[in-house]
Amino acid sequence: MAGEIDRIQDQHPKPDLTRREAMLQLLRVGGIAAGAAGVGYWLSEHSIRPVPARAEQARRDHRIAANAQDAQWPHLTVIQGGEPRALVQQALENLGGMRRFVGRQDVVVVKPNIAWDRTPEQAANTNPEIVAEVVRQCWQAGAKRVIVTDVSCNEPRRCFMRSGIQAAARAEGAEVILPDPELFREVDMGGVALKSWPVFTPFLEADKIINLPIAKHHGLVGATLGMKNWYGILGGQRNRLHQQIHQSLVDLASFMLPTFTLMDCYRILLRNGPTGGNLEDVLLKKTVVAGTDPVALDTWVAKAYWNLDPEHLPYLQMAANRGLGTVNFETLPVKVSQIG
Repeated sequence: MAGEIDRIQDQHPKPDLTRREAMLQLLRVGGIAAGAAGVGYWLSEHSIRPVPARAEQARRDHRIAANAQDAQWPHLTVIQGGEPRALVQQALENLGGMRRFVGRQDVVVVKPNIAWDRTPEQAANTNPEIVAEVVRQCWQAGAKRVIVTDVSCNEPRRCFMRSGIQAAARAEGAEVILPDPELFREVDMGGVALKSWPVFTPFLEADKIINLPIAKHHGLVGATLGMKNWYGILGGQRNRLHQQIHQSLVDLASFMLPTFTLMDCYRILLRNGPTGGNLEDVLLKKTVVAGTDPVALDTWVAKAYWNLDPEHLPYLQMAANRGLGTVNFETLPVKVSQIG
């Protein structure tokens, strides 16, 4: 376990302070705080569901190949105290740099949450400066194309513009693709709840996919985090999936395995998610959490900001049981950095 955790325990000796609790203390620096996609009218009315003779079978695994050098890098990193771009830069440095994940000639899809017709201050979508910095880093690593896209819940043009993501991403040279009803392909997702379903084509053709969710409250699940952000690759009537929401989240996480996840905790929507709207529901934390274990990342953030354990979020343990990661984040190598 990282020396940062031992240091916290030494500074705050308590007989019952576990390593898990020490790690959460680090995440809560600056004060203790009390989804990525719902269902919108536009989506149900405008997403065309193709009916090919046979659905494509295509699990997407965008993880980098394991090698002997991986042991030197943490599985999880928490960066606190800076502005969005600086937080991203430090997170990537802690994980080994963008060149560890993105190679020359890679087609990279960056997947923020752009679901809602909200401003950055309302914390319903991923912070645009975080998106822009990830795009910049991809180019520096030698990417061939960098695409920013999402399947919005509210009207897409308004979501992409009002979130600030369209302008920020384009300013860094990204190709911004709005969800076109003609660009969905029927895919056999091989899940328990998710069988054949229309998936937005850019997510099926990428070499690497970077997941950029925002940490938010969610009225149905409790919190919408990294795995919930994959709802934004789907067309069709996504509200049908809410009947088996935890199973559908695990099916999605099993289908779309990201290169890495970087979670926006710069502003956190503590209540009335996933759409938000009231600035009083937003907490400024100036934090990002990034890593290669999506289950550990979701587990840590859910516990830190909403005090939600895997018992409250069944999809976490279900994902761990499927081999997608661990809920025992305290067993992983973690690096915590304070900047600013």
